[in-house]
Amino acid sequence: MKRLFEALFGLVALTGLPYLIYLGVYYLRRPTGTPANTWPREPSVSIVLPTYNEAAIVESKLEELVALDYPMENVELVVVDSSDDGTAELVETFFAGRQEPKLTLIREDERRGLATALNQAYAAAANEVVVKTDCDSRLAPDAVRTAVANLADPDVGAVTGRNAEVIGDSGVERGYRDIQTMIQVLESHIDSTLIFHGPFSAFERDAIVPIDDDSIADDTELALKIRRNGDRVVFDPAIHYKEAAHSEFGKRREQKDRRAMGLLRLLWRQRDALGRHGAYGCIVLPFNWWFMIVSPWLVATGIAVATIGSLAVAGPFGLATPAGVLAFTALGSRDALGPLQPLYSLFDTQISLFRASVSLIRARVDGDEASHDGTWSPDEELREVLQ
Repeated sequence: MKRLFEALFGLVALTGLPYLIYLGVYYLRRPTGTPANTWPREPSVSIVLPTYNEAAIVESKLEELVALDYPMENVELVVVDSSDDGTAELVETFFAGRQEPKLTLIREDERRGLATALNQAYAAAANEVVVKTDCDSRLAPDAVRTAVANLADPDVGAVTGRNAEVIGDSGVERGYRDIQTMIQVLESHIDSTLIFHGPFSAFERDAIVPIDDDSIADDTELALKIRRNGDRVVFDPAIHYKEAAHSEFGKRREQKDRRAMGLLRLLWRQRDALGRHGAYGCIVLPFNWWFMIVSPWLVATGIAVATIGSLAVAGPFGLATPAGVLAFTALGSRDALGPLQPLYSLFDTQISLFRASVSLIRARVDGDEASHDGTWSPDEELREVLQ
């Protein structure tokens, strides 16, 4: 029994040590964000917008884009659409008689996945800077201007921004994004960040390379490949966007698990980047490997060991341990943990990463990896809060 509790203590200590080290580095360096330079001129920008059955929200997204604080004579909008609900027709109607920005509409005859659609759109984008955004997000008016200011740095090839407000008032997602902001700010000061966000990412046109057709982490994959080619990829918390998210546990699972699966698969496919590309491969990637791949299994193992130990010591009363975990999950999913809510946000992410890793292992064993492709289905409930 003593060994069981020693094992539990060791698991907890091992799991938490890298995070304590991270906090120590953060408070020693005290990064204040990613300073943006100023362009000597305003470069031309291509805004890429992939759409699939967005008829309910596409017009409001287009209104947002044409109202951005950036000269529209320097902007083109590249819409790549595979809808069957009239989204493309709504886009054409919106731009009828409008001179600026220029519209490039790519109609796909069939859905072949988001990554394939983005590769088409990136190839069609003609301007110096390419911004990618999602239909179900909302951008701050100065997002593009702040992004191109970052790209004025000759060492920076890509930049992403911060989810400054979670539409739908998801405390779980808000808590995690606040923690993620701290991580990404420090990564950017060390070298480069890993995760890029679909609602807003900006790239130098000449730095863009094709992404895998079956990618389900397309923005992060492109950023990782750009870093491998020698440019820094950074996170600027001054670039703000909004994204809708669920708080309720069950509804969050599909959304979070899919994102987790894409990141895990990308890390594995790009594992040869570990230890290379300066501090990116020696510090940033190892930390993300720990957070996404190692730590979730340690958390799951810790829960299992704690449950076994409690049952061995207290018999049926030992069921209080798994019951406590379930209560913590139930309260956390309802944003009802008060000051402990950020801790639940991390726990929730670890559970998604664990579930995603199990799913990927099963798919590999069953030879069914192709089932995890790059197509997606619109979340109608989340879209309602955007209308």
